[in-house]
Formats: sequence, C-alpha cells, structure tokens
Amino acid sequence: MRRTTRTLASLALAGAVWLSTGAAAQPVLTADDAVRLALEHNSQIINASAAVLDARGGLYGAYSSLLPSLSAGVSRSGSKTTNQRGVQVYGGRLAVPSTTDEYVSYSTSPTLSGSWSVLNVSSLSTLSSARSGLKGAQWRRLATRGDVALEARRQFYEVVKAAKMMGVSENALQLARDDERRVHTLFEVGSVSRSDVLKARVRTAQSQLDSIAARQSVLVQRDLLASFIGLEEARLGEVDTVLTVTPREYEEVSLLREAEANRPDLKAAEADMKAARAGLTAARLSWLPYVALSGSATYNPVSTSTSTVPDTVGKLTISGRTEADRQVSGRVALSWDFFDGLTTSSRNASARARLARVQAAYDVLRRNLAGEVHEALLTYQQALGAEAVAGSAVESATESMKLTQQKYNVGSATILDLIDAQVQLQRAQSQLVSALAGIRVAEARLDQVRGRGV
Repeated sequence: MRRTTRTLASLALAGAVWLSTGAAAQPVLTADDAVRLALEHNSQIINASAAVLDARGGLYGAYSSLLPSLSAGVSRSGSKTTNQRGVQVYGGRLAVPSTTDEYVSYSTSPTLSGSWSVLNVSSLSTLSSARSGLKGAQWRRLATRGDVALEARRQFYEVVKAAKMMGVSENALQLARDDERRVHTLFEVGSVSRSDVLKARVRTAQSQLDSIAARQSVLVQRDLLASFIGLEEARLGEVDTVLTVTPREYEEVSLLREAEANRPDLKAAEADMKAARAGLTAARLSWLPYVALSGSATYNPVSTSTSTVPDTVGKLTISGRTEADRQVSGRVALSWDFFDGLTTSSRNASARARLARVQAAYDVLRRNLAGEVHEALLTYQQALGAEAVAGSAVESATESMKLTQQKYNVGSATILDLIDAQVQLQRAQSQLVSALAGIRVAEARLDQVRGRGV
C-alpha cells in the first residue's frame, strides 16, 4: 500500500463549509453520532422492537395454555317467588296441595376456582414454537440495527461527499472568475482574441451553475440524513467532513466463517425455522385427546330464606338459615376434538405453508452468504484501488498545474492550457473525495456483512 493514511489536505483551499445557520452553536455531527441517533429514532428500529413485543406476547399466550388458572370472587345472590302453587305426592298415593304465597332467599358465596390442562402435548409444542419465535424476533431486531447503522453511515458520507464537492465547486468558480478577469485584461492589450474572452465567460457561467447544483445537493443530502436519523434538518448542525481512512487486510475465508457464526439475520432465519417446525408439530398433535383438571372451593357460604304459606288461621311465615365451612368440588375431563369443522385441518395447512416459506428464506440466506461476503470484499478492494488512483491523479494534476503555471508566467503556455490544468486538478480532487467516502462505506458494509454492523 502506497500509504496507510490519506486525508484531503489538498482540498484545504476549498475552506470550511458551514452547512446550517446554527451550526456554530452545535457540536459537530460525526458518523458515530448519526448511527446512534438512527438507532434511537429510526422507524425501522421502532417496528423491530414492536415485533419483539408481539413475539413476547405470543410466548405469554403459549404459557397461558399450560399454566393453571386461578380466580377468586364473592357472589351475592337473591331471588323472590310469588304465588307458587303445586302438589306434593307422598308414597305415590297421597297428594297434598302445596301453595306458597311468597318465597325470598339470599346467599353469599366466597369462591376460589381453578383449572389446569395437565396433559396437552399440542400446547407444549406451541410453547416451543413461541420461544423460537421470540428468539427470531430478537435476532431480526439486531439485524435491523445493523442495516440501519449501515444506511446511516452511507447517508452520512453522502453528505460529507456533497459538502466536499461543494468546496471544490466553489474553488472552481473562484478560479473561473480569476481566469475571466485575466483573459479580459489580456484581450484589452491585444494578447488574446475575443473568442477566448467568450470561452472564459462560458466557463464562469458553467462554474456558477455547478456551484448552485452542489449547494442544492448538500441540502438534499442533509434532508435525507436528517429524515433517516429522526431529526429536523435545522437541528442537524455541522457535519464532520474530515475523511481519513486506514486500509486493512481481510481474508475472505475468515470473513465467511465470522459471517456464518455472527450474522443476526441468519440466526433469525434459523430461529424462525425452529418455530415453524414446532408450530407444525403442535398443529399435528392437536388431533390427540387432552386431559384437563378443574375445581372450585367455596368458603363459609351463607344462605337465608323466608317463605309465606297459607295456614288454617291465616298465613304462616317460615324462615331458615344455612351455613357451611366450605364446599369443594373437582373434575377430571378427557376431551378429544375429533371433528371441529376442519379447524385443525386449516391449522395444519397454515403451519406447513409457514414452514415452507421460512425454509426457503433460510436457504436463500445460506446460499447467498458467500456471495455477499465476496462482493463486499471486492467492493472494499475496489474502493482502495480507486483511492490510490485518485491520490496519484491529484499529485499528478498538482504538479501539472504548477508546471503549466510556470510556463504561462514565462509565456510558453496559453491561458487555455492553464485552464485545462486547473480543470484536471479539480476533477482529480473530486475523484479523491468520492474514493475516500467509498472506502468508509465499504468498511461499514464489510462490518455489516460479517455480523458487526452495530
């Protein structure tokens, strides 16, 4: 490597660029700051966290079908019957008329009841599926964080590149204006033709247009960055435009091994596949019978009643009161849903379809993993090569500019030769900016593809 660290010192003439009116009062925004803000405010992170909450709710629901349920309550009931008439038969022969003018009863019952599905193998498989689903959601959230971090860095360096390009455009505009004044002066003394003056004016106008376009590009890229990290553009402040890179050596085999061990999207796909398999098992086991226990206990129930019946001398009022220490009941039930209107069949079909989808997604990730690592490594190596070429081009253009300036000063080069040398230097500087930004993005992509995105 020709040199391990390269900065844009050659662009010092471009000057410092203030990217917002309030930038002086705010700290400089770095790439790490942009990533941190994106991980806090980006909607993709919020949605991924919400998916984890949904998966955790599914796990709680799976537990609820296995754990016992308990409930406690106190009931107060009352009833009233008026003009009840009937016949009571004793021994099958003696019929005695029974008439009650009014019957009133009240009862108070503190009750504790519970139920427990003690043997439901389908629910056990559902619990296993829910556990794997929660792990998959957590891994997907981590993968989303890596994707968001990569995109935040990529957009951040788009802003940096646009800012550097604006500096180059402003420098080019200043050179064009200086050249136009110089050509105009030479035209007045008869050293150049009017055509040269017109060409200088056209170059100045084009440089002005390029400068306006560069400023608009900065604003557009800043808006995109602010939107992605969840801030208003006015609060973005000044962006750190220092571009420094340190080339590194990577081994593709080591990168692939690290990606297989650490990629969160791959782990999420594995967890989803386990969840789908457990879900299919649960759907199949739902054809089997299951055992459930239930029971209740009522403590200190109290019941009072009052009835009014006709008597030979008028009406007779009869009242009563019953109490008990407790009333306990229990039930063991063996149930078998051997036909439920094709609900179980529908559940099995959905489980098979889910397993097919997640299996295909996992196979795609495994199949493309080596390609992604190879592509990311090639992109990084290409960015390093582009930086080396651009650096050499800047050095060459700088020397050519100095030489042409000297020739022009002694009259052995024309003003057009000098302008061409200046244009070549500006193009080389722009290419160096793009190359340096490309290296930083390629580094972030390498980290993301091997599972170190955050």
